[in-house]
Amino acid sequence: MVVLNKIYTRTGDAGETALGDGSRVPKPSLRVETYGSVDETNATVGLARLHASGVMDAQLAAIQNDLFDLGADFCRPGMENDAAAEYPPLRVLAGQVDRLEAEIDVMNADLAPLRSFVLPGGSALAAHLHLCRTVTRRAERLAVALMANESCNPVAVKYLNRLSDWFFVASRAANNGGAGDVLWVPGANR
Repeated sequence: MVVLNKIYTRTGDAGETALGDGSRVPKPSLRVETYGSVDETNATVGLARLHASGVMDAQLAAIQNDLFDLGADFCRPGMENDAAAEYPPLRVLAGQVDRLEAEIDVMNADLAPLRSFVLPGGSALAAHLHLCRTVTRRAERLAVALMANESCNPVAVKYLNRLSDWFFVASRAANNGGAGDVLWVPGANR
């Protein structure tokens, strides 16, 4: 259980922050940028949920929880030291990726094949899900860069890749099963 009884600590006033293992890094470090973008993704999911209901809302709630797991995962460097840690670090698992894939398959089964790229828009929920998708893609790009330079959980990167796919398919589902998709018309305004 997390207990937060004091919100400001003043420990970051000099431009550094603590990671999950207690080490301190500059706030613009790639690791902090990565889990900061994951946090931003979570905020966009909160906006999307204002327009969601039923199964979609429940799935988005699960994703928000996963995103906190993901942030905790990226916040903790050095997977090679996990066994020696005082408390087992929280890592994203393949089962979380599998769940996204299963949900994508269910949503996609009812969608007509695309004949053009989809422009962000249509319903309010679809537009917000497209925002979720683009922020997720940024988080993924940062995570890939992080993985190239530091030790991190490859399943966490895979989760982000699948999550952006989830948001795309969910946006189509939110657009009346794709019937309300706004399609790109190449060169339409030349």
